[in-house]
Amino acid sequence: MTDAAARTAVSTDTESTTARDNLVIRVLIISAFTVILNETIMGVAIPHLMTDLGITAIDAQWLTTAFLLTMAVVIPITGFLLQRFPTRPLYIIAMSVFVAGTAMAAIAPGFEVLLLARIVQACGTAVMLPLLMTTVISLVPEKERGKRMGTIGMVISVAPAIGPTISGLILAFLSWRFLYVAVLPVAITVLVFGIMSMRSTNEPKKTPLDGFSVLLSAVGFGTLVYGLSLIGESAEGNIAVAISYCAVGAGVIGLFVWRQIALQRQDRALLDLRTFASRTFAVSTAMFVVCMMSLFGTIILLPLYTQGVLGMTVLQAGLLLLPGGLTMGLLATPVGRAYDKIGPRALLIPGTVLVSIALWSAALILGETTAWWVVLAIHITMSVGLALIFTPLFTASLGSLPRHLYSHGSAIVSTIQQVAAAAGTALFVASMTAVMVSQEAAGASETAAHAEGITTAFLIGAIIATCGIGLATLIRKPESADGPAVAAH
Repeated sequence: MTDAAARTAVSTDTESTTARDNLVIRVLIISAFTVILNETIMGVAIPHLMTDLGITAIDAQWLTTAFLLTMAVVIPITGFLLQRFPTRPLYIIAMSVFVAGTAMAAIAPGFEVLLLARIVQACGTAVMLPLLMTTVISLVPEKERGKRMGTIGMVISVAPAIGPTISGLILAFLSWRFLYVAVLPVAITVLVFGIMSMRSTNEPKKTPLDGFSVLLSAVGFGTLVYGLSLIGESAEGNIAVAISYCAVGAGVIGLFVWRQIALQRQDRALLDLRTFASRTFAVSTAMFVVCMMSLFGTIILLPLYTQGVLGMTVLQAGLLLLPGGLTMGLLATPVGRAYDKIGPRALLIPGTVLVSIALWSAALILGETTAWWVVLAIHITMSVGLALIFTPLFTASLGSLPRHLYSHGSAIVSTIQQVAAAAGTALFVASMTAVMVSQEAAGASETAAHAEGITTAFLIGAIIATCGIGLATLIRKPESADGPAVAAH
């Protein structure tokens, strides 16, 4: 073969590989969008489930709590799974489990089966996002990662944003079962397409599994998330039990961290915490906490405000949140391209400022008679801010790590997101409920007390979001994501 022919062969092979890689990434993105959307459509269905299944509000809330608990238990193990097994069979198993859980939920005869179905769904969902992030950061050249991670940012932000809208549309005309009937054919189609086109993109290695770490992780993160979920429910009375669960969970997580530090010296850690040697990753993780608390707190508060205070229907409340979700989707790719050109800081600082403005506006402006367009403007402002934040955070945080820590980094980020979402929901709901109770005791009307509780919760969220502005100034674009190691910077 001549030199020219050889170069042509290499070029053709490279183009073919890139095309296959792009196909793998598309399959994972669609799959991740499907499973995350499913995670967020249940909230507004609670009243329907209570009526149709004859269960209490606490029972119905377990459909969300059990899902979050399962995610919190499974996600920390994904770092090990992504190192130990090829990505193709891992994807097929995860998506098959999700499909099975969705089918079970669609035909569930009662509450118990539906609860089991939600747990099965969560097992598949927990693997999908770390799998997507690890694959993208491994396959995509550094100069194009912002654009690619922009799409992941869209999955993270848009799916939760449009979940209430889709729920409202379905529940306005059909029963709660159709929440799962609608998701099932999409999930099956994605699974079949993935089976036909997915290929493994990693090189598995024999990594030992430390059973004690798995136990500490499951007990620690599971107990913490359960305690956080109890805080909102207990806000009207004694929250000592909820705080006790949180304290136990935090203590066990402390033991888990100690165990990982000991094991990572021998490269046997379930989650390798050397990822935090990168200052960019450490600060980005802190920003993820701020952003996920703000996002999920807002997701639960705005529907409560629009329905409980302004008197909107479920459908109207869902439609009001739709423009913000679409805005995040439209900005995802442009923000990713901007990251590739100007880096994270020029995007993160204005993004955190916009989120803070939105939450301060919600705290100071919303009331019993606020016009709907004001709520819409606040939500769109926050959506633009979050769109400017998520893509740079994902890209800079994982891109600052050496290649052998990609899977651990994605597992840590996903775990932090799950815990932060639960914490944000608990904090916002507990604050709202406590103020509502005190206002009603003082003689305020139910609507006035509801409005006061919600604005107080937004005030707390605004204070938290403002802290994110300072964190944003500390993040810069990694000099090289493909080097042998990344020092703290």
